[in-house]
Amino acid sequence: MKNYFNFNLTGKKLLPLWILFLILFLVPYVFMIFTMRNIQPGNSPSALFFPLMILLCIVAFVFTFYAAKLMIENIAYKDKAIVFNGSFGKYIGTVLLGFFLSIITLGIYMAWFTRNIHRFFIDNSSYDSQNFKFQGKGGKLFVILLLTIFLPVIILSIVMVKFLIAGNTHLAPSFIVIQQLVMMVIMIPYMYFVYKWMVNVNYKEYNISWETNFWNSCGKIVIEIALTIITLGIYMPLAMLRLYKYFADRTIAVSNESKQRFGYDIDPLNDFLLLWGQMLLTIITLGIYYPWACCKIGKRILSKTYLQKN
Repeated sequence: MKNYFNFNLTGKKLLPLWILFLILFLVPYVFMIFTMRNIQPGNSPSALFFPLMILLCIVAFVFTFYAAKLMIENIAYKDKAIVFNGSFGKYIGTVLLGFFLSIITLGIYMAWFTRNIHRFFIDNSSYDSQNFKFQGKGGKLFVILLLTIFLPVIILSIVMVKFLIAGNTHLAPSFIVIQQLVMMVIMIPYMYFVYKWMVNVNYKEYNISWETNFWNSCGKIVIEIALTIITLGIYMPLAMLRLYKYFADRTIAVSNESKQRFGYDIDPLNDFLLLWGQMLLTIITLGIYYPWACCKIGKRILSKTYLQKN
């Protein structure tokens, strides 16, 4: 028997938070970008630029806390909502400490910082009076980032520098295109391994994780990205839905005694039209409609996501 999730958040509830985000983050960020574009070559940006960038990052993290809290508390399963008990004080302390340690370690601590933020939201969420527990390790994420992003980027940068030093500047435009294609290829295993790392949660006697194959999963991602590119982005909503279904169908909850499987009942045409409709309304209203779009899409997807015993 399939038991479906639900999403009860409304655009009206999300709107005040979204307006604050627009005023306190998006408007200052756009202003800073235009200011940077007007700086003449050879001139340095204002001394306030970097402090303001850090301040905007903190504003984004604050918004993330309240947005995630709203989202989590409005997810329901079998008519029972998930409860979130995380405190803002503990969260902002984790953010500030993570920022500081990431800076002094030249970014090395970012893997553990990411783990701590992800764990904060999961470990402070409970369903039916039982807490979830995130099992991902910072060391494993560091290895993933090192092998899928940092080392490939370093190697690619060295190759590009040697290419230009060798006097092949006339081929630079072609090399840049090749570089972008290589980066797209690199991002596929990166996305796969990071998301697989994120889905490792204990609940009661169950462990929730992906039951996936690397090559098959990366092949699926490549196909959906290729179709999106070929259709000049028109296919993108359906690509996202098909990837969601692919990985939802391969998410399992396993205990010593039983196994349950997640899934998603996709309706390709109607789901595609709903997503595109909500995206277009958001664009037409210059982002004002976004809270309603977010909630309608969330409800559509979660109300067709289920958990089923094998």
